[in-house]
Amino acid sequence: MEFRNLQDNETCEMQGSGRKPYVLKNTGGVYSCSCPAWRNQSLPIEKRTCKHLRKLRGEEAETERIGTVLPKAKKEKKTGPPILLAHSWDGEQDLTYWWLSEKLDGVRAYWDGEKFLSRQGNEYLAPEWFTHSLPNTPLDGELWIDRGEFQRTVSIVRRQDRNDLWQEVRFVVFDAPEREGTFEERQAYLKVYVFEKDLPFAKLLPQYLCVENEDLLTYLQEVENLGGEGVMAREPKSLYTHGRSTTLLKVKTFHDDEAFVLEHLPGKGRHKGRMGALFVQLQNGTKFSVGSGFKDLEREDPPAVGSVITFRYQELTDGGVPRFPTFLRVREDSGLTAEAEEAVQSYQEVPQNPVQRFEYEDEKSHKFWEISQTGLEVTTRYGRIGSKGQEKIKSFPTEEKAENFVASSIIKKEKKGYLET
Repeated sequence: MEFRNLQDNETCEMQGSGRKPYVLKNTGGVYSCSCPAWRNQSLPIEKRTCKHLRKLRGEEAETERIGTVLPKAKKEKKTGPPILLAHSWDGEQDLTYWWLSEKLDGVRAYWDGEKFLSRQGNEYLAPEWFTHSLPNTPLDGELWIDRGEFQRTVSIVRRQDRNDLWQEVRFVVFDAPEREGTFEERQAYLKVYVFEKDLPFAKLLPQYLCVENEDLLTYLQEVENLGGEGVMAREPKSLYTHGRSTTLLKVKTFHDDEAFVLEHLPGKGRHKGRMGALFVQLQNGTKFSVGSGFKDLEREDPPAVGSVITFRYQELTDGGVPRFPTFLRVREDSGLTAEAEEAVQSYQEVPQNPVQRFEYEDEKSHKFWEISQTGLEVTTRYGRIGSKGQEKIKSFPTEEKAENFVASSIIKKEKKGYLET
């Protein structure tokens, strides 16, 4: 490839992962790029570089310009252990004679016979006294403290000092991945050969037979009444397979999903001065805000942009937007994946203002109202829930007046009983 330099005040464009090309410029010998990777560096501007500038000028020229060795290429992504993952129950499939167990709100862990591994292949540094009684055969399970203690569990098992706080944790085992045979045969093996003696920090997850579908609903209600997340259903006589399988189903009253964090939206009222909501994106590109379910500490130190959160919701609107989303947690081992990085970069390409959606329902009406601001323009859309609705665009002489109009309009709608979704 032929490299080149830019003349003083010369610019050029280079296509990146976003919709619009990035702009590269030379100003008095200082090169810049409009990509987020260049903008977000905590370095003096004359010391910044990025892959687009390196592609334009070459590695040697950029190394000489910034006076240091260029950042190393990203490490290859770790490969996680071969674990079984679940699908969600569709509410209709007959689960008669399936095995039921509680869905634990802990940290998924794969014991490979020597150490605990996360789904992404990272090691959990458990103390030797915690693991010495475990067998040298692989086990699939969950590091768990109690219902509602997910954050506490994560804070302990992700530390790097093999600390004594592991005394609170138990390894709850639900399968033997490399053991041949049916689910029932693997459970019998675990009972007879692994748990024939008392293991101080491990236990086998109880399984209950679903004789009829009413048993499933009764058990689900019992678990949720105790503060549990839901129920896992395992197909009888099924084999242990790697990856997502319909032989393992998640059963919940509410749905849950994962989304990339695009932006922290400022709080209002008692949340003024800290995060009010997260603006997020589903894998299919749908964007919306999640503003409930956060503790005060989480609002003061919110999930990082680019991280992946798990949230709970009731149902999807006709437009595919989750209704009443509630934050649950940051996904374990959540990092800036290539997919999340691309979503964040695309979002940051052009300044955007999220759509705020409000809904009003009573015995006679089921209405929605949406508002968003882009520069000097404010767009509102309203109508019956389930319909496309009507749209109006209003222009203002200044952004401040546009912002004031948005704020006052929201107050009026809230006074009329509209709730933000």
